[in-house]
Amino acid sequence: MKVRILSVVGGLFLLTVCSKGEKGNAAAAPAAPAAPTAAPTSDVSSAGGTITGKVKFTGTAPRLATIDMSEEAACKAKYPTPPKEETVVAGPGNALADVFVYVSAGLPAGATYPTPATPVVIDQNGCRYHPHVLGLMVGQKLEIKNSDPLLHNIKAVAKKNRPFNVSQPTAGMTRDVTFTAPEVMVHLECNVHGWMHSFAGVRPDPFFAVSGPDGSFTIKDLPPGTYTIEAWHEKFGTQTATVTIAGTESKTANITFAAK
Repeated sequence: MKVRILSVVGGLFLLTVCSKGEKGNAAAAPAAPAAPTAAPTSDVSSAGGTITGKVKFTGTAPRLATIDMSEEAACKAKYPTPPKEETVVAGPGNALADVFVYVSAGLPAGATYPTPATPVVIDQNGCRYHPHVLGLMVGQKLEIKNSDPLLHNIKAVAKKNRPFNVSQPTAGMTRDVTFTAPEVMVHLECNVHGWMHSFAGVRPDPFFAVSGPDGSFTIKDLPPGTYTIEAWHEKFGTQTATVTIAGTESKTANITFAAK
């Protein structure tokens, strides 16, 4: 009887010791590794702040040269009067069109933005590029179109992107290209018609605009912060402004160039 009692007690003692050991091992198990931190992103569809403004110049607008299209009858016929170069496109009150305005500093470090699926179109029509100044994001398609019944080529003179030269000998031809790096600005030109020039601002974010005929521009959906706005013009150079945005407010940033 004593032997049986000691056996039972010994068994219970071993069971208690084993149970304590298993509990201790479970508590000592290493914690799961923390998930890696993703790069910050921005949903530009959400409401944000807005910067609006007008671009103008002081002084007298330079005299623009008339373009001689006498050797290209198909293009010449598209203009009621001989067209002029587009180096300075002035509107009422010295408004300045074709100015590329963009956020050059102040966005969250490391933020990424979705690339638009819709391409930006540049059309060779009337032996000119339309538009004369454009903006697009890195990786976004630039659709090159020829609407003239004659040979055009579009050559990218780039420093941070790979240059290209696209030839389109007939009307209706299209070709898609993309840029892989931010660059302000990429010069586009035609070797067949020396007066044909266009400029593309390539940005890693969607916060840019091109001033219209009245000099106005709008940059939307900016997160709260203090930003440097840079304005580029092919003849007058660059100007900058500093704007602070809080919440969904709208701020005005007018920009003035001096005529050269």
